[in-house]
Amino acid sequence: MTRPDPAGPPDDATTAEPTAVPAAEGDVAADDLLDGELVLEGRIAVASNDTFLGRIGTTVVVYKPVAGEAPLWDFPDGTLAGREVAAHLVSESFGWSVVPRTWLRDGPLGPGMVQLWQDVDPDADAVDLVSSDEVPEEGWCTVLDGTDERDLPVTLIHEDSTALRRMAVFDVVVNNADRKGGHVLALPNGHRHGVDHGLTFHVEHKLRTVLWGWLGEPLRDDELEGLDRVAADLAGDLGEALLAHVSPLEVSALAARCDQLRSAARFPAPRGHMPAVPWPLF
Repeated sequence: MTRPDPAGPPDDATTAEPTAVPAAEGDVAADDLLDGELVLEGRIAVASNDTFLGRIGTTVVVYKPVAGEAPLWDFPDGTLAGREVAAHLVSESFGWSVVPRTWLRDGPLGPGMVQLWQDVDPDADAVDLVSSDEVPEEGWCTVLDGTDERDLPVTLIHEDSTALRRMAVFDVVVNNADRKGGHVLALPNGHRHGVDHGLTFHVEHKLRTVLWGWLGEPLRDDELEGLDRVAADLAGDLGEALLAHVSPLEVSALAARCDQLRSAARFPAPRGHMPAVPWPLF
């Protein structure tokens, strides 16, 4: 990710000023999450940008320093870290806890995004690639069919659940260009979190997701109510807070997508010339 022009609004994303003080986690006070020592314990090697596992006291976190972001020609403004924090702010406005608690702060490698680590259920996959003759009859949505490296038929599926429906609505609004299967975390309590939201908020349509299972279906009342909350908040504090992380044009585009989805009141279909799903899928 290239550094922004110091005069531009997204530059605030590199200052490590917190957008809001996170609530306390475990026995770690909220202020300590922002200012306490962040100790790195290892690197998450599968990530495309520098990503580390760390601790603040006893709280396990993910840390992504701005200095470790690779330049992206199609996301030249701001930082990936800032976009991840902006995604959390929108998630909080929806009220669905799509994104784990995320904030900006200094760390061992400079300013970066910090996010609460999530322990997933090793026996649960909210998104899966299965043999085409093993697609479950109930509780799952089919996204696409293909063939594997042995030229055998396979099918991409995901849960037909409230949590994933809400994540799909969230992705449309923030224009998520990278909802891979591995970016959906299945928690032991049944909740599902979405992570890795650095490729969001672009003014151009870039929606790439594995969550296409409800294409064309009407939105439910709770999903419409969530859109109403975001639209209302964008006219106030949320709109102001987002300007520390993304550009004014991107905030305006966010509001327009929210209004368009609310007006259509149904899940959209893929459009444009870009692939509708990210690659790799996981």
